[in-house]
Amino acid sequence: MHILLTGASGMVGQAALAACRQDDRVAQVTAVVRSPLGIAGDKVRELVCPDLFDIAGIANQLGTPDACLFCAGVSSVGMSEADYRRATYDLTLAVATVLVGINPAMHFLYVSGAGTDSTEKGRSMWARVKGSTENALAKLGFAGVALFRPGYIQPLDGVRSKVAWYNALYAVLKPFYPFVKRVAGKYATDTGTLGRAMLAAVQPNVPTAIYESADINRIGALPGLGNP
Repeated sequence: MHILLTGASGMVGQAALAACRQDDRVAQVTAVVRSPLGIAGDKVRELVCPDLFDIAGIANQLGTPDACLFCAGVSSVGMSEADYRRATYDLTLAVATVLVGINPAMHFLYVSGAGTDSTEKGRSMWARVKGSTENALAKLGFAGVALFRPGYIQPLDGVRSKVAWYNALYAVLKPFYPFVKRVAGKYATDTGTLGRAMLAAVQPNVPTAIYESADINRIGALPGLGNP
């Protein structure tokens, strides 16, 4: 498989990249980055695009990906709905529209979050915008769209958040994660399981579907991609 990855510097993007590196069925990863991250090597190629809204300008350098793992995103904290919608809905659809034109047979995976509002009418601004984005992607014409809605994600194996105080919190919670997984597994996952699940969800013939944390844990533990 040829995987196109966005958001490689974030925690979820790091999880996706690690899973791709570890899996022999992934032949190539094209990581579209805003600035060089120093992650190129082995089967990973960095492709610099300072503004993802301009991805059409580098379309001839993307090749023909089999799947896109769209892990780019921003927090809604402190943002107006208009600004958050532009950074979330508008940006995601700008990239997806270019990609479906390149290869409509590809699979597109979008990471939203637990509580995303598919009705687009709820009180939570971020949940409405994420729901609107999911709904638009499902109608765009890809062979399959995987809509990931993880809850709590425990970083493992060197994966780190870009936010320093998040890393401090994760360090405190790490010893308790096995307990959390046992008693509230449907609300929590870890970066290793998440990365494997992302690859499993974009395989050929996998239909469009919503994946909550329990689903992520289930497919991330199946034999096959990334698992013995």
